[in-house]
Amino acid sequence: MNSKICLACGELFLTRPQNPTQTYCSKKACQLKRRGAWQKLKLQTDTDYRDNQMRAQKAWMKRNPDYWQKYRDTHPSNVEKDRVLQQHTNNTDGNDEIAKMDVSTCSSCPSAGIYFLMPCSKKKIAKMDVWTVELTLIGT
Repeated sequence: MNSKICLACGELFLTRPQNPTQTYCSKKACQLKRRGAWQKLKLQTDTDYRDNQMRAQKAWMKRNPDYWQKYRDTHPSNVEKDRVLQQHTNNTDGNDEIAKMDVSTCSSCPSAGIYFLMPCSKKKIAKMDVWTVELTLIGT
């Protein structure tokens, strides 16, 4: 067994013999970070996984259409806190960008390549409904 430093908590841990390339310790919080990092990478790189996640989320929302109303009814303090935060966001000068999953902004013209294209409102709020597109430059 090798000892390594956990990428999440920074503490020394012993790797499991079954997984010598292990980079996170077995603490619950560290495993949650590991899974979150894996999912973020998977959403960025695997179109099948991203499509499946979007379909699963839509199916869950269809089965639970009143979830958010029930949540608001049972968590009034969170509703008020969210209302105050949203008012602050709405009153900013427009330089803040909010994204639920992935959003990318460019200060110059994009180069050829594969990009994620998503509908963006005036406040630049993005969700999971993105398209993968390939840009090809025609002339310069």
